[in-house]
Amino acid sequence: MAVGTAQAQIQTIVGAAPVTPPAAASSTDVPDVARRLLTTLTHRPAPDSARPARRRMLLLVPVAGYSQQTGGVVELAADAAWQRRAANVSTLVGAAQYTTNKQLIFTAAGSYWLPANAWNLVADWRIMHYPQSSYGLGMFTSITTGIVSMDYDYLRLYQTAYRRVAAGWYLGLGYQLDNHWGIVSRNSRREVSRISGYNTGVEGRSRSAGPVLSVLHDTRANAINPTGGSYLNLQYRPNLRAVGSEANYQSALFEGRAYLHLAPGSANVLALWSYNALTLNGNPPFLDLPATGWDTYGNTGRGFIQGRFRGKNLLYNEAEYRFGLTRNHLLGAVVFANAQTVSELKVVRGRVEDGTFEKLVPAVGAGLRLNLNKTTRTNLCVDYGFGFDGSRGVSLNLGEIF
Repeated sequence: MAVGTAQAQIQTIVGAAPVTPPAAASSTDVPDVARRLLTTLTHRPAPDSARPARRRMLLLVPVAGYSQQTGGVVELAADAAWQRRAANVSTLVGAAQYTTNKQLIFTAAGSYWLPANAWNLVADWRIMHYPQSSYGLGMFTSITTGIVSMDYDYLRLYQTAYRRVAAGWYLGLGYQLDNHWGIVSRNSRREVSRISGYNTGVEGRSRSAGPVLSVLHDTRANAINPTGGSYLNLQYRPNLRAVGSEANYQSALFEGRAYLHLAPGSANVLALWSYNALTLNGNPPFLDLPATGWDTYGNTGRGFIQGRFRGKNLLYNEAEYRFGLTRNHLLGAVVFANAQTVSELKVVRGRVEDGTFEKLVPAVGAGLRLNLNKTTRTNLCVDYGFGFDGSRGVSLNLGEIF
């Protein structure tokens, strides 16, 4: 379970899916099962489960589980949704987690739509006390040797305002802050001054901050559980001392998603995802380098522990096939495969130089889906993945992975 696993994709932008999803009235979700069970036990008529969809909904989900980076974890996830007239659904998704690795995590993500969808305000806020392991930089690292234990506190404040400029197209301007403090890094000898030759941001404090310029295109009808359409997001972030960053460097994000139906009329979906985080120049602090499982929703790299691979540039691709298991749409399943690579670094006379992509590591896996809310089509997702470097692990999510 990665940080923010309770955060489903929260943007819901106007668009038409090529296949109409099952109507809520013809589907069964967990509340329907609970009502029928209560009716059986009390011998009272069941409430009408086909009532009209409400404009406001609140979903609370307690979760207990286990993952490699957290150990045992207890979590309370909350998903609130409301809709103004002539606007898309606005959402607020939050989670509180405590783990047996003494990690304490609070996250909140929101997407607020103004009338007629003229503006969309998107936020990603989190505060964490987060001890975790680091495996070094590059692809030639091990899950058994050379591990560095890191302990730190983290504040993330991301806020972006998107303005619609054409059907399905938005331009965004925002501000992003990544602030780490109390960073303590220790190897097996209890001493660390650098990790894989990199010494920026491995002790003390690190801070990255800057404006964000975005171009967004989205034709998905339901971003929590897409049945069609596509998504494209391009971001440019200059981290500047003038606005709070401890160093000047530039980064970029290129992300694309597509949802296809292999057979006409089939409700099954082939979902494709490409996520690419690049450092254009400069040296980000260690904890702000692109890494496995550190995308916005903590979903890249199923099958690998969070932070397994880290480098100045990350390329990631995934494919997932989604299909139903029951006629009433209560249960579903997925099979998936992903592959990732980060660029290598060279340290020459104490100077960090960019390297090339030299190794690709894939993973495969499968998962189950439980329909928690048929109106929003929100699933509880439980997946198990196998990485080809010997990694393996469980991931839990509220809403589809992508």
